[in-house]
Amino acid sequence: QVQLVESGGGLVQPGGSLRLSCAASGSIYRTYDMAWYRQAPGNQRELVAHILIGGSTKYLDSVKGRFTISGDNARNTVALQMDSLKPEDTAVYYCYLRIATWLDRLNPSDYWGQGTQVTVSS
Repeated sequence: QVQLVESGGGLVQPGGSLRLSCAASGSIYRTYDMAWYRQAPGNQRELVAHILIGGSTKYLDSVKGRFTISGDNARNTVALQMDSLKPEDTAVYYCYLRIATWLDRLNPSDYWGQGTQVTVSS
């Protein structure tokens, strides 16, 4: 069993900053991809930031230069630093990790955090 626990959401004024954190625990053999997604009311879930195998990163165009994703495969953690926040960044943010467990080391599975609300408003 693997569990992902998120923290760090909240209410912030436009132009402010928040840092989201996500920690995975359980019978983890290896962590592969790490990412953050978000879903605003009435919208589909979208990929915000992604750390690929090898360490390269990709960002949603609208957050480039404002958000920074960081991950630690050894500690099974991923974070999202969000600066210069805008009202349109308001959404529930979900962390995602692709993890292989000790019970099935050859077949990694997708795991999701519980979601944390980020509201950008004055």
